[in-house]
Amino acid sequence: MADLDQLESQSIYIFREAFNRLDKIAMLWSLGKDSNVMIWLARKAFFGHVPFPCIHIDTGMKFPEMYEFRDKYEKEWNINLLRGECPSIDEIDTTLPPAARSAARKTEGLKSFLEANPFNGIFAGIRRDEQATRAKERVFSPRGGTGQWDFRDQPPEFWDQYKTDYPKGTHLRIHPLLHWTEVDIWRYSQRENIPLIDLYFAKDGMRYRSLGDKDITNPVASTASSIDEVIEELETTTVSERAGRVMDHESEDVFERLRADGYM
Repeated sequence: MADLDQLESQSIYIFREAFNRLDKIAMLWSLGKDSNVMIWLARKAFFGHVPFPCIHIDTGMKFPEMYEFRDKYEKEWNINLLRGECPSIDEIDTTLPPAARSAARKTEGLKSFLEANPFNGIFAGIRRDEQATRAKERVFSPRGGTGQWDFRDQPPEFWDQYKTDYPKGTHLRIHPLLHWTEVDIWRYSQRENIPLIDLYFAKDGMRYRSLGDKDITNPVASTASSIDEVIEELETTTVSERAGRVMDHESEDVFERLRADGYM
């Protein structure tokens, strides 16, 4: 529990630092376990409410359970939810493999949304342990004019000292969960009794470790039907969290290509 308290405290500090330093911020809400923890932490940081909009970039391809969850907790958590739409697959780079091309719709949808709604800071619920490319991220990560990420040109972040004084017009992605692990997310969700989508729990020997679009996300073999069982499974499994994400198996550099172009 002390470890969870430390993680919580650091994330709350990141939220408050960004809120204090940036004048127009919002938070991406993907409806998955990580972004739900992120909303929970934001509510703790600001005394029970989220003082900035949440953004759902909707591909139209989420599982029905995810849309039901969104509609319920948008109201229950009193979220100011902004919705962005994604372009047709026909408008996406044809050099990308099929699943990555489908996933890139969300990147283009976010770019279009930010052009119409120029937030100078966006909270995103990524973690370093989730994928090798994300391990290169910073907590306060400057982006190019259309969201591009240059992982070779990122500020140093030593001893939780974050660079926030960028030139006017700089767009930042802020990552309050970057230092968390998948097991941390589950333990914290259990401790705080944070709502979770049922797809994360095993049914007929399968469950989802990571939730994305239904056409490019598959379940993995599992018998874990409770949070305790999920945590126990994660402590011994050799299967990666994104094993069910089709695009992660298409080519070695596809995720880095998407991230460099602004993928969440």
